[in-house]
Amino acid sequence: MKKRPNYLLPAEWEPHKSTFICWPIQIEDWPGKYAPIPWVYVEIVKRLVNHEVVKIIVQSDEEIEKVKKILQRAHVELYNVEFIVAETDRGWMRDSSPAFVKKDNETVAVKFNFNAWAKYDNYKKDRKIPQILASASGIDLVAAVHKDKKVVLEGGAIDVNGIGSLLTTEECLLHPEIQVRNPGFNKEDYEKVFKKYFGVTNTIWLGRGINGDDTHGHVDDLCRFVNPTTAVLCMESNSSDDNYMILEENYERLQDARLEDGSKLNVIELPMPEPLSFEDMRLPASYANFYIANSIVLVPTFNDPNDRTALGILSECFPDREVIGIHSVDLVWGLGTIHCLTHEEPS
Repeated sequence: MKKRPNYLLPAEWEPHKSTFICWPIQIEDWPGKYAPIPWVYVEIVKRLVNHEVVKIIVQSDEEIEKVKKILQRAHVELYNVEFIVAETDRGWMRDSSPAFVKKDNETVAVKFNFNAWAKYDNYKKDRKIPQILASASGIDLVAAVHKDKKVVLEGGAIDVNGIGSLLTTEECLLHPEIQVRNPGFNKEDYEKVFKKYFGVTNTIWLGRGINGDDTHGHVDDLCRFVNPTTAVLCMESNSSDDNYMILEENYERLQDARLEDGSKLNVIELPMPEPLSFEDMRLPASYANFYIANSIVLVPTFNDPNDRTALGILSECFPDREVIGIHSVDLVWGLGTIHCLTHEEPS
C-alpha cells in the first residue's frame, strides 16, 4: 500500500475557509500611485465576501474603523469580514504567509523563513506573519527545516495540483548569485522539502520567469495549474519582446512534462498583455497572477485588448466558477497583483 504523505498542500481550487489579505499602508510600494490602491483592495474584498470569509490584517485597532468606513462607502457587506491586528513591513500575503497544509483531517501551518525575496532589508515584521495567522486560526505551526537549516520559500514560487505535482522555476530557486534563497540547495534538496511538507512526489522545473518580476522568477506570474491535469502557461506573440524566448523555452519544457502518475500535462496557452511600464520600469503584468476563490476566480486586467481573451480562456478552465477581471494597472506598480496579495486558508 502506498504510504500517505505526512502533509499535503491542497490545490488553490479546493474549498476555502477564508482568504487572508493585508490592508495596504506601505505608500513606498506604490510611489506616486498609492491613492487608488485601497480602492482596488475594496473591489477584491467586495468580490470575495459573498463566497468566503475575508480576514484583513490591519496595523492597529484604530485602523479597523477606518477600513470599515472605506468598505462601507463601497457597500461592502461586513458580515464575512474579520480583522487581525498585526504590524507588517509589506502586504504581499502570498509570500509571507505560511503554507496551510493538511495532516489527516486537520490543517497545519508550515512556516518558511521569509527574507523579502533575498532582496530587501525590511522583513522582520513580515517574518512573524506565520505565527500570527496560525494563532488567529487556532492551528499548529511547524517550521520547515532541511539539513538543519530553516528553509526560505515564498508562496508565489510554487504552484500545486493538490495530488502530488508542483510547478516552480530554476531562476527563482537555483540561481547561484541573484536573490539566493537557500545557498547550496540543489534540485534534490528542494524536492525533498516539497515531498516532506507538501506531499509532492513530482516537481516540474521551468526555466526563467517573466521580465519585470523583482522576485526573480516566481511561477505565479508564469504558469499555473487550473485542474489536476492542466496548467495555463503565458505566451508572448511578439517575437521582439523580451519575454518571447523565455516563454517559448518554458513551453518546450512543458511538452515533455509529466504528472505524478506519469501522464502528460495538458498545457493551455494564456496571452500576455502589451508591455506595461512606469517610470522606465518594465512591470510584471501577467494574467497568470489570478486568485482562485470559492465559486469565483479574480484575474488582473490591464486595459489591454488581450484582457477579454484571457478572461475567456480562464472562464473555460473554470466552468463552475465566475471569472472576474480586477483592474490592476495601478496595482502592478507595486510589482505584484491579485495572487501576490492574497492567501487562502483551506477548509
